[in-house]
Amino acid sequence: MERVLITGASGFVGFHLVNEALKNNLEVYAAVRKSSDIRHLRELGIQFTYLNFNNLESLVKELEDKQYSYIVHAAGATAAKTQADYNHVNADYTYNLALAATKANIKLKKFVFLSSLAALGPLQDTGSIIHDDTTPNPVTAYGKSKLLAEEQLNQLPSLPLIILRPTAVYGPRDKDIFIILKKFSQGLEPYIGNIPQKLSFVYVKDLAKVTVSSLFSAIANKTYNISDGRAYDRYALANYSKQILNKKTLKIHLPLSIVRALAGFLEKVYANSKFTPALNIEKLNELTAPNWVCDIEHARQDLGYQPGHDLLTGLTESFQWYRANHWI
Repeated sequence: MERVLITGASGFVGFHLVNEALKNNLEVYAAVRKSSDIRHLRELGIQFTYLNFNNLESLVKELEDKQYSYIVHAAGATAAKTQADYNHVNADYTYNLALAATKANIKLKKFVFLSSLAALGPLQDTGSIIHDDTTPNPVTAYGKSKLLAEEQLNQLPSLPLIILRPTAVYGPRDKDIFIILKKFSQGLEPYIGNIPQKLSFVYVKDLAKVTVSSLFSAIANKTYNISDGRAYDRYALANYSKQILNKKTLKIHLPLSIVRALAGFLEKVYANSKFTPALNIEKLNELTAPNWVCDIEHARQDLGYQPGHDLLTGLTESFQWYRANHWI
């Protein structure tokens, strides 16, 4: 069996990456933190490893000791206090692992980096579409850190690299989009402002499938946007959820000025805390952006990517899991 290293394995996306890798007969080593909750991974029959992303020498030793054929780097920070904090985890750690892969005496076949559509940023024109080569204009520190990581990886020409930029990822075990899905289940349907929006989504199992299949591709040194290939208006998430749940909701459009003031207040409250509020001024830039729709034709052509779920079928599976596991 060929061996794959999956970083960020204890997280939402990481769990599904592990399962997809196992389906493809790969021997999985899950890179997790010593503080990570890995109870949901223990029954999968995988190995665990602990990486020091700050130490190049130890990373090289890890790769040589284990002789990985593939690396999927999905670890990263989605909440941090400063741009420097984001850059350290999302860019510096990524570069260190990739640099170690080029220095280690291993036969590495592919290094797949899970970036984000946030690295390109949204469009202000709802009549356009985000392409793989769209000029980047990230609107958050998170997006800027992912773009920096991409730029640094592209400075390693010997690295057999594929970069994937998923849009908003949802599915079983997700806790982010679940926040709003839970509101729908409770009969509340809140929106920020009242402007038209075009959104895109990708079901986590489709993302995992294209990520693992790209390990076996002859393609290298290319970057692909990943979604389910469809465009949705701002009400689609709620409309499908209400259809699945057979529920009615109270639809509320909150003035942007009020939400912005609340976000500013929360930032002050959390200023001296190690935690970052889910709602902050920067996050509003993403939540209120007019257009997050991306083109996936190159991923279809080069990687054979065929999304198996649209938003309705993906949400149907997600709500089944949330119910079965008593999240709603």
